[in-house]
Amino acid sequence: MSDSRTQLAGCWRKTKAEGRAALIAYLTAGFPTPKDFVAALVATAAAGADIIEVGLPFSDPLADGPVIQRATHAALGQGVSVRRTLDLIAEAKVAVPVVVMTYLNPVLAYGVDAFLTDAAQAGVAGVLLTDLPAGADLDLEDRVAAGPLAFVRLIAPTTPQARVERAVRRASGFLYLISRLGVTGARDRVPPGLPEYVKRVRAATELPVAVGFGIGTAAQARETAKLADGVVVGTALVDVLGREGVSGVSRLVKELAAGVRGPAA
Repeated sequence: MSDSRTQLAGCWRKTKAEGRAALIAYLTAGFPTPKDFVAALVATAAAGADIIEVGLPFSDPLADGPVIQRATHAALGQGVSVRRTLDLIAEAKVAVPVVVMTYLNPVLAYGVDAFLTDAAQAGVAGVLLTDLPAGADLDLEDRVAAGPLAFVRLIAPTTPQARVERAVRRASGFLYLISRLGVTGARDRVPPGLPEYVKRVRAATELPVAVGFGIGTAAQARETAKLADGVVVGTALVDVLGREGVSGVSRLVKELAAGVRGPAA
């Protein structure tokens, strides 16, 4: 196992030993400015995030809601490229694993093998390719799976069980379950079918299962943590970073971390 993958494996061992779910916090690379993004990475790790997902800015982020789309375009306007994203991650040097979440086109343009190598050297632990469904390009999937990064797979609630089983064959690190269909963005409640959905995916793999999309409060994080190994929060953090800055992110991460660690006081 590579050093990058070992980072993630160690994180999951730690949270399992502590009897709790992991908090996975999402930030858009370079938002609101490259300098503030680095500060937000450091603050997010210090405030209690177990894993940080970094969204790589892309000009056509179809799966993202308006908050993350605006953050993405703001970052692109400041020249935040693939290379710049990796440099910023390396600069932050956070002690928790970092997973890059990206669309496929920026990686293809950069060069798949070069991206995997350079990302690992920058301290990235895993990669999630949002628009590479299982079976779409077996050669590319094999290249990513054989690389130095954990190959995190995204699974939708409508994914047939046969496709889930295909996806987990090449996956490593963990699985990211989309809690509902549609674009990213906070919602008022956790979907009622989530328990059965998590159970169905767990039947196909021993990998940790993280749930995201629509989770934005400590109460929602607490509820989801009862079902899954990890809880992913993105839009709420990007939104508060844009409105309140790094201090707002630190505050919200502390609240969310308390949520995944146990019941309300």
